[in-house]
Amino acid sequence: MTVLDQFTLRADGLSIAVTNAGAAWTSCRVPVRGSAREVLLGYRTPADGLTQPGYLGAVVGRYANRIAGAAFELDGRRFALPANEGEHQLHGGAGGFHRKLWDVVAHTDDVLQLALVSPDGDQGFPGELSVRATYRVEPPLTVTVALEATTTAPTLCNLSSHAYFNLDGGGDITGHRLQIEADRYLPVRADLIPTGEQAPVADTPFDFRTPRVIGHALADLAETGAMPAGHDHCWLAGAATLWSGDGALAMELHSAQPGLQFYAGEFLPRTPGRDGRGYAKHAGLALEPQALPDSPHHPEWPQRDAVLRPGQTYRHQITYRFLPT
Repeated sequence: MTVLDQFTLRADGLSIAVTNAGAAWTSCRVPVRGSAREVLLGYRTPADGLTQPGYLGAVVGRYANRIAGAAFELDGRRFALPANEGEHQLHGGAGGFHRKLWDVVAHTDDVLQLALVSPDGDQGFPGELSVRATYRVEPPLTVTVALEATTTAPTLCNLSSHAYFNLDGGGDITGHRLQIEADRYLPVRADLIPTGEQAPVADTPFDFRTPRVIGHALADLAETGAMPAGHDHCWLAGAATLWSGDGALAMELHSAQPGLQFYAGEFLPRTPGRDGRGYAKHAGLALEPQALPDSPHHPEWPQRDAVLRPGQTYRHQITYRFLPT
């Protein structure tokens, strides 16, 4: 029987905590100007991640982000999925990987490997999916999250980390600066489903090609009257850099996935934090590397799809490097 537990990894003065509840990254303490700064949002206890909203730090899947209409077709067959966001499915469904207790495969001072077997039909997806998540800390102040999966039948596989960052260690992230190295993004409908367009970011509130204060970008977006009113969109990018509001810390993110979802934490008040109370709006932000949202319904997109077949191995490594000043 799998037992819920939490593990600490350390290297180079960096300390992180990870739980096998949702394979979630629950804490990240970075040495900043002589003290350890907590830069990750988290629940009061690891077990809270199995019942509370927000996906704080969890590995989400089988399909990170949204699938319109909670259904897709693959090889001529239609698969119906349980909807958990209106008529759509978000992050693999209400019983997705964030709600599972993962098995512990290995644990050392600087590495934790977790495994999960998702049975055929889990949340409506075909094939038995065997997943591994490996967390590693290493110099210089770097965290890597390596995700792998194999399947017994053709299926969708799109895994990501849903960590929320606040590099100031408190307050909100509106004073942070963000750079996303992308010329295009995916416009969405009011229900956050992509329209299908891959639009240029130039002259829009979605242009983060040069570092931009997040609060200014949010204000610019609000002035357009567009819905949704905040940032919860996917950029055609695999890299980003985030700077704290106080200028004491930066974080670089790298991934080989075609998309990067930036969510500014509009609905965090629904999610309880370490003190048991709901987080404030914009208390943290999520940067989620992934396949493009709703890609099963957009075969015209030139980016690779999220189909995994027997004999193939899904691999996705996310690298976070912290840079104190």
